[in-house]
Amino acid sequence: MGIRLPTWVWIGAVALSSVAGMVNVVGFLGFEHQAVSHMTGSTSQLGMAIAQGDWRAVGHLWGLLVAFSLGAMLSGLLIQDSALQLGRRYGVALAIESALLLVAIPLFEQQQIWGALAAAMACGLQNAMATTFSGAVVRTTHLSGMFTDLGIGLGHLLRGLPLQMRRLTLSGLIISGFLGGGIVGAWLFMHFRYDALLAPALLTGLAGIVYVMYQQWARWRH
Repeated sequence: MGIRLPTWVWIGAVALSSVAGMVNVVGFLGFEHQAVSHMTGSTSQLGMAIAQGDWRAVGHLWGLLVAFSLGAMLSGLLIQDSALQLGRRYGVALAIESALLLVAIPLFEQQQIWGALAAAMACGLQNAMATTFSGAVVRTTHLSGMFTDLGIGLGHLLRGLPLQMRRLTLSGLIISGFLGGGIVGAWLFMHFRYDALLAPALLTGLAGIVYVMYQQWARWRH
């Protein structure tokens, strides 16, 4: 586990987890009070809605699951790999995510479920962009795996086993980024309502530009 993660992986993971934290908070604070960056709770809610015969909720929740999956599918079409490496079409994927978040703003303002669907699709696209790098799992829109890794690391520490410090550090940074993004997103929503999504949209757009510039610089060096 001594392989060193490139700087762009660390920066990208923290930035994108912050984006997901902001987007998810807006989804929770919005008119539907619905998570959009992860689908575990939504799937449980779908089960409850089916059992209760709440078909309106079933339609909305099913739509979220489909939208998130479509975002991930789009990422698979664009990037076509499960390993992080320069040269993949991350810049294009980030630009599409930025556009989806911008589209979500007026839809949310009109109290339309399509706003949540666009945000969920953006999160699905983001989460599928990065899966693994040299054994380090990278998930930026939900934290179950990150907290699991931290718990495993603590168990290893108590047993005197070697710690996978790179993996634990990455998990800690992603958790911190998501939490920080949630705090910022909540503050922005209180002051600007759905225009709060401008922040993650601009951040993903800027990340796409910076990634393309970094990719060109890395090619020039070699």
